[in-house]
Amino acid sequence: MPASYTRRMDELERVDPSLFQLIRAELARERGVLDMVASENIAPIAVLEAQGSILTNKYADGYPEARLYDGCEVIDEIELLAIDRAKELFGAGHANVQPYSGTSANAAALRAFAQPGDAILGFAFDQGGHPSQYDSATPAGHLYEGHSYGVDRATGLLDFEQIREIALRVRPRVIFAGGSCYPRAIPFVRFREICDEVGAYLVADIAHLAGLIAAGRHESPVELADACTLTVHKTLGGARGGMILSRAMHAEVIDAAVFPGSQGGPITASFAAKAVTLHLCATPEFKERIDRTLTGARILAHHFAAAERDTRLHLVAGGTDTHLFALDTFDAGLTGQHALSWCHFLGVMGNAMTIPFDRATPPDCSGLRLGTAALATRGFRDADFAELADVLVTRFIDPSGPTLLALRERTRELARRFPIYPDLVL
Repeated sequence: MPASYTRRMDELERVDPSLFQLIRAELARERGVLDMVASENIAPIAVLEAQGSILTNKYADGYPEARLYDGCEVIDEIELLAIDRAKELFGAGHANVQPYSGTSANAAALRAFAQPGDAILGFAFDQGGHPSQYDSATPAGHLYEGHSYGVDRATGLLDFEQIREIALRVRPRVIFAGGSCYPRAIPFVRFREICDEVGAYLVADIAHLAGLIAAGRHESPVELADACTLTVHKTLGGARGGMILSRAMHAEVIDAAVFPGSQGGPITASFAAKAVTLHLCATPEFKERIDRTLTGARILAHHFAAAERDTRLHLVAGGTDTHLFALDTFDAGLTGQHALSWCHFLGVMGNAMTIPFDRATPPDCSGLRLGTAALATRGFRDADFAELADVLVTRFIDPSGPTLLALRERTRELARRFPIYPDLVL
């Protein structure tokens, strides 16, 4: 980005000064904290420009060359550009870039492959998965007979004996693979074997892993799965929204399941924002960023593992292979919410979450989930992740010591050293 780049919202400030001030406040908040929410990232200015472009004006129900609205010639070209880039980046036979979110992508995949009332099998949320794969509070469990699997109590790793046993018993039409708080690599080939044995479709939910897969740093399920659902704003680091990759043979049922099956007119500006994201993800710079993301997570996990005796915090599943890791706070006498508040004092954002076999009494939980994607996007390198790791570990070793203000100043210095949108003026 040129050093002279500026972007103002003069018209918004004039028309709605109250909203303008809130957006300005959010920019200040993001600049002043270290975002370790594993599902968040920092979109490039080019993505923001595409997402907020004049394309917002256009209705485009349907698909390229088969729209229900007139005047979609340019929109067709933009959507096809995003589709082609998605297929090339992931090696997919087909791509649908219209889903509003990862949850809506999962709902569409289910509509494509299952009938209401069919059994489906997903990764339990309290074990590291996501509710949109099976839970009754989501379309998955409301329309289908939802079942869930989990992890091995001793190792924290996916329990494939349990997964196979459940699959043989309930004969699901669809099995989901992929989670939201699972820190280890996912062997998609094992899921494929179980699906083949029970005659199920495999849907790989790679919302968190998409960036790692695109960079070649995690096993790709694209050729193994019948469909892959994902979001574009997590490890891919771009546009807000979802996407579905599938085998070419499933293109027609996937597209029909998205529109008109599960959502209305697409957000046309998101086509462009997703296209920009995918363009940037095909660069060497993106792979280098993913490498720093993964290294950063390992550095932080290593520091917590080395200090386990002093902090009484335990790494869920023993560590990480991805951009996130989770800590069990129970033996430290903390809830996840309490631990998160200690991070907030330092200006570090994360998530308090239920972890496998959580010993806390609901609604409390014992999990603290932290991720490194946004920090790597800001420019963090090994030494910076190590500095942050030392601050966090020290905070938990001596939570009421005299160094708290000094620790907070160290995180503030890291935030100043790696500013967000330094040339963005509001």
